Parts: sequence; structure tokens; C-alpha cells
Amino acid sequence: MRTRRTTRRGFLKAMGFGTAALAAPRLLAGKAPATGRPNVILVITDDQGYGDLGCHGNAVIRTPNLDRLHAQSTRLTNFHVGPTCAPTRAALMTGRYCNRTGVWHTIMGRSLLRKDEVTMADVFRGGGYRTGQFGKWHLGDNYPFSPRFRGFDEVWCHGGGGVGQTPDYWGNDYFDDTYFHNGKPVPCKGYCTDVWFDKAMEFVAASAKAGRPFFCYLTTNAPHGPYRCPQKYVAMYQGKANVPNANFYGMITNIDDNMGRLMKQLDKLGVAGDTVLIFMTDNGTAGGFRRGKGFNAGMRGTKGSEYDGGHRVPCFLRWPGGGMKPGRDVGRVTAHVDLLPTLIELCGLKAPPNVTLDGASLAPLLRKADARWPDRVLVTDSQRIDHPEKWRKSAVMTDRWRLVNGKELHDMQADPGQKTNVADANPKVVQRLRAEYEKWWAGVSKRFGEYCETILGSQHEDPVCITCHDWHGRSVPWNQGAIRGGRAANGLWAVEVARAGTYEFALRRWPKEADLPIREKFLPATKARLKIGRVDETVAVAADAKETVFRVKLPAGKAKLQTWFTGEDGKSSGAFYVYVKYLGG
Repeated sequence: MRTRRTTRRGFLKAMGFGTAALAAPRLLAGKAPATGRPNVILVITDDQGYGDLGCHGNAVIRTPNLDRLHAQSTRLTNFHVGPTCAPTRAALMTGRYCNRTGVWHTIMGRSLLRKDEVTMADVFRGGGYRTGQFGKWHLGDNYPFSPRFRGFDEVWCHGGGGVGQTPDYWGNDYFDDTYFHNGKPVPCKGYCTDVWFDKAMEFVAASAKAGRPFFCYLTTNAPHGPYRCPQKYVAMYQGKANVPNANFYGMITNIDDNMGRLMKQLDKLGVAGDTVLIFMTDNGTAGGFRRGKGFNAGMRGTKGSEYDGGHRVPCFLRWPGGGMKPGRDVGRVTAHVDLLPTLIELCGLKAPPNVTLDGASLAPLLRKADARWPDRVLVTDSQRIDHPEKWRKSAVMTDRWRLVNGKELHDMQADPGQKTNVADANPKVVQRLRAEYEKWWAGVSKRFGEYCETILGSQHEDPVCITCHDWHGRSVPWNQGAIRGGRAANGLWAVEVARAGTYEFALRRWPKEADLPIREKFLPATKARLKIGRVDETVAVAADAKETVFRVKLPAGKAKLQTWFTGEDGKSSGAFYVYVKYLGG
């Protein structure tokens, strides 16, 4: 395994950001695309499981367009991701296990992608591609984490890990929301999924018209909860037997309709043959299988689980101009970390030098189903805590075996539903897979003691709004419902002060767009406190104040930031929103 020497900054400088990598792509077979390099559209939905598709045997759900894409694609039928959202996205974007990248949770500052990681968008942009991200990012909302700072030319996104979460624009509810266009809030009309596809299709059309190859990362927040969609989709499933959640199924059928629109557009633009179209999901089902109701393709577990139902997901790849054979299944064990090295090879891009990619290019398997391929070992886990714990909710995977939590062994050929633990009968297999995990853990755990600091006073983003979504602490109010409900909580932010000087900190109970006073029935605060580094100040909160402002001098460097609103009864809570501005040296 190579030592990681090149920083993200070094890679971007070496690539010149927009300098085209002219190496010809290694085509699978057949005629080269007209552009010389294929376009790439990577669609990933949120909380849709392997069984939430008609083509995978679900007899109730309506997904005719995705079923058609399935028929036109090479399918990875043993494809694995993380059991939850942000970890999958970190691994997908970097080709590296999420635990290496600082992302092993969906909140608590552990969904922030380390600033030195090179992303898939960096690689495509460095190869001369136009890059766009549309929908859910969930790897950080501030500099240096948000997608506009991670290689994307065009960004339309919501905040946090879902519409209506704490960093999102206040009051968003999936319909006629305000989303962020390259960092600026813009009111949008329509249902969220329709908006993401509209904006992505505008990007695709403009890129095709300009004759530029493009990388489009289309990332729906649906069908993640809260389960909301146009009523016509809900009506398709209401009252039907074996439907665990009519809204969840309706959200998926709406996604399917939008996939049909996208595929039709590619045909109309004449770029379908030149475009690698990938469809996948980010973890096992959240709403498609509950208490035995619904369909889970015979798998054990759902979202968050270390069993296959938590992390085995669909992955369809279609590239007509590259010779990918339609209707062909690849059953070897593969994972999210494989997609970046695969696309680097297919598109003739330059891999970041001296960066350890944990994945492998799947091009040989895409060329030929019976290609020579090693019996590899992959690992996935679900931490969802501030500091990772060894063996926690883990699965060590080969083509045949699953070692779960370091103890249970399942033979996937004989027992795909993982009902029987055969560890006692196969001690050598257990020993080998435990050794593989130990090696993996030694590699991914080297930086577990580090934080991913949000940067204050940067020339790239100033002022900056930070939210309690990224607190390190317990009971983090990660969605707007928790804030409306009056939850009292506190935690600290890991920050880095970019420039020494005077900073203004405006502490708020509510975001600016909510325009509400600090004092309210849940916490009639009379005092506000700010602590950052050696600074520790307390001031009074005016009766009608919407924010309490501190101006303090700070040295450059890393620090811990914490805030308090306290009432006369001594009860306190942190400021859920803090606006920070650099005022000068």
C-alpha cells in the first residue's frame, strides 16, 4: 500500500484545474465516442434498497424506466456501500474507505470530508470535464467541505444530509423550497426531486451544446425521510397490500419518472451512446421493508445494518458507445471505492499521484464477465459515533463469505439470507478474515484522533454560518424539527482561524431567514457566552434580540469553539446557528 504524499492542493496545482488530460480512454470494445472521452452521469438515490425496484423482484413498486435501464446495463449484483449516507458518499467521491477520510457518521462533525482528500470531481475537472452536482452532498456545508470547493463547477444543493435538516434553508419541506446555487440561496418552484433533475438536465444540455465532456453527479435526497411527495404518487400505493410505506414507494416512482426524462433527453441530444450512465443507491432500504412487510430481495437487515440488507445495493452501468453489454450480471464482490478507479480508466483520466485508492478498476469485469479477477476482501462498517470502535457493526466480505462483527460467519452461496452462523465449522476462514480486518483497521485508523476543522475568515467564504449539525457532542439537533421542538443541547465545533485579527461572532437560536428572537418559551435566555481558544466572554441578551454579537481578537490556527445561552434558572443550550465574520487585522 503506497504512502499518501500528494495533498489535494498539490494535485489541483499539478492538474491546472482545467487543463485537459489528453490520454485516450481505454475503451471496453467497439467504436470510440464522438467526443473522444465519454460523458459520465452518476445518479445516486438516498435510502433506496436493492429490493426497491421492480427489476429486482418487487412485484408492487412501479419503476419501468429503471427496469429498462437495468435491461440496458451491465449490473453489479454483489455491489456494496456503507450502511448509511455520508460514509458511502465519502468513499464514492475518493475511492478510499470512508474511515480514512474523516467521514464515519452523518452528523457530529464526522460527515465532513477532510480538506486534503482528492475528489472524483477534482479528477474529472483536472481532465477537462465540466463538473456539476445536483441535490444531496452531505460531506459538509462550509469551506473547505462544500461541493463548490471540491471540484464542481456548477452546484445546486440543499444543506446537511437532507431537506429540512439544520444546515438547510429554514422552512424547506420538499415543495417550492430555497436551495443553494453555487453557495447562494435561490427560491425554486416544484418538488425537490424534479428540481434536481431539471437543473442537472440544464447542465447536461449546456455541456452537450458546448461540445464539452461532462461529469454530472445527480444525488437525490429522496426517498429519505421525511416521506413527502406529490399526492398522485402516494395514491398509487395507498391501501395496497404489502406496501410498508406508500409515500416511500411514491417517492421512488417519482424518481423513476425523472430517470425516464433524463434518458429521453440523452437520446434527443444524441449523446446517449457517448455517456456512461450509472445508477446506484447509498445504503439499504429505509422504508421498503418493515416488520416483515414489503420486499428486501431475501436479504437480512436494512439501512444501518452490518448484514447485506444494510449495504448491498443496485449498481447499473450503461455505456452503449463503449461496448458495455446490456443485460449482463457481474457477481464478483465490488464496492463504492471501485467506481473512481474504474472511471479513471474508462475516461482516460490521470489518477492522483501517490494517493492510496482502496478500490480497483472494474474495467476487466465490465469487458468480460469471466475475466481473471482476484478473490479480494472488502470491508464495510457503521460507526455513527464520534470516535470509532474496533469491530463495531462491521462486515468483512469476499465473493463467498461474510464475517460480521468479527464473530459471525455466513456462507453467502449456501445461505444468502445470513440465517446461519457457520463460524465454528470454518475456523480458518474466520482467522483469515479477522486478519484482513486487522490490517484494514491499522490502515484506516491512523488519523482517527484528528478533527476536520471548519475554516473561519477564509477568503473563499466569509462570512460563514456554522450550525449545531456539526457539533461534536451528544444529542445533536440535526434537523429543524428538533430546533422547533425546543431541544436543549450543546457541543463544540472544531474550527481553524485562517487569519489572525478581529472576528465577529453572532450567536442565534434561529437562522437569519427565520427572523425570530433568541428568547422564547423553551429557553428564556438572559446571558450568552462565547468560548474559543483562550477567549471566554459572557454578555447579556437583550429582551428582543435576534442575535448576540461578540467581537474578539484571535490568532491564526486551530481551536475549539463553544457557545451557551443561559436563563435565570441556570438552564442552558448552545447557539444552534453562529455567523462568523472576519473584520480585519
